[in-house]
Amino acid sequence: MAQRRGLLIILSSPSGAGKSTLARRLRDWDPTIRFSVSATTRPPRPGEQDGKDYHFVGEPEFRRQVADGAMLEHAHVFGHFYGSPLAPVKQATESGCDVLFDIDWQGAQQIRNSALKDNVLSIFLLPPSIPELRARLEGRGQDGSAVIDKRMQKSWDEISHWDAYDYVLINDDLDVTEARLKTIVQAERLRRDRQPGLVAHVRKLQSEFEDQT
Repeated sequence: MAQRRGLLIILSSPSGAGKSTLARRLRDWDPTIRFSVSATTRPPRPGEQDGKDYHFVGEPEFRRQVADGAMLEHAHVFGHFYGSPLAPVKQATESGCDVLFDIDWQGAQQIRNSALKDNVLSIFLLPPSIPELRARLEGRGQDGSAVIDKRMQKSWDEISHWDAYDYVLINDDLDVTEARLKTIVQAERLRRDRQPGLVAHVRKLQSEFEDQT
């Protein structure tokens, strides 16, 4: 039996608030944390690999998987579908491994309402300011002004759901936020209800105590 149930670590933020960087740092800190590779109907970008960055599938196949209950969560974002395959996540948590999700509030809500809800640890990242958020998006050099405008319009919709998360961090210093993120994960791993072996251990102690009396 696994020493504890694996966590479903949900990391959400508006685009540009640092969740991808922090997700990478979290996995560098603990390589046993598995990343949930999402399925998507959008075409691969240059350098992206199927099965590593995303599972690239056609829309009919994606819809079939949703209908079959094979997606833990899914959403329609900027004209494409994204979703988290259920089977590998369930297998990982049952073996005591944590799984990291880089998803939006809609996906987080679906996971919180799923059969795996008791394993969820949700964390939302806030930017220090809206001008700083836009500056970070522009600094990437990946998107044109029209796409950045669209992401900025969507950012407040994301931010407005901050209070649905277990923890909220203001990412005004990447190193400080990283340290706080690690502290949260370490503490959540030690919660009593995440350690299924505790009851058996206490019963063992009780038996040993009774043997001494």
